[in-house]
Amino acid sequence: MLGAALARSGHVVVATSGVSTASVRRAEELLPDVPLLDPPAVATRADLVLLAVPDDALAGLVRGLVATGSLRAGQIVVHTSGAHGVDVLEPAASLGALPLALHPVMTFTGRGEDLERIAACSVGITAAEGDEAGWHVGEALVVEMGAEPVRVPEAARPLYHAALAHGANHLVTLVAECADLLRGAGIEPAERMLGPLLSAALDNALRHGDRGLTGPVARGDTGTVRAHLDVLRRRAPDVLPAYVAMARRTVDRASRAGLLRADAAADVRAVLAPEEA
Repeated sequence: MLGAALARSGHVVVATSGVSTASVRRAEELLPDVPLLDPPAVATRADLVLLAVPDDALAGLVRGLVATGSLRAGQIVVHTSGAHGVDVLEPAASLGALPLALHPVMTFTGRGEDLERIAACSVGITAAEGDEAGWHVGEALVVEMGAEPVRVPEAARPLYHAALAHGANHLVTLVAECADLLRGAGIEPAERMLGPLLSAALDNALRHGDRGLTGPVARGDTGTVRAHLDVLRRRAPDVLPAYVAMARRTVDRASRAGLLRADAAADVRAVLAPEEA
């Protein structure tokens, strides 16, 4: 996807590679006139080598490209992993390549609309410590794609990625479970009902933080919380632990934000406590 975004901004993509059927299909759709070669052949041809592979595969791929002589001094070697900084590119850097991590803060589907999403997102940039020229190169590449560059130091990378995964990935799980609960109650169309509500809740959270909290936990409505626990215990016991965990976090955050009095917070915690035994 980043290769297509760079191509749209004027870079010449000399070759691309794909392992899975899905990745080959994406390459053919987004870069239809670009040769599809194996990774060492792509790296040998390129001045900017873009590595977009799963987190756990990245280190091995870099070592393999170095071992086959596919990387050289003067190249820019970029990966798109959110979990890694530039330390994982050390074998390439030791040859004289410029290591960069460019992680788009966006969820992609592998379709054409992803190009438009890149232009609306931030990209977390990591360059080698003290390499100001490297930071500038990374920022320039991101700006060329129409995105917003954000510097993420190497040491901040693990917590940065945990924050993004906690929000984006768990949000999908949460929304899907809410839709399942509605369907379990015989209510359709679940997604259409949830859309405006959850969009407004997300907007409130981004605009106002904890002050955007609403609902029975933030109000201290223990009778409603107790009713929720009862129906989930009977109808959706697999959802109950997640509801309790999030309700407890909501109590904590609503209390710190001054939305929930100390006595009301204690009452809600008391209602939730038996579910943790």
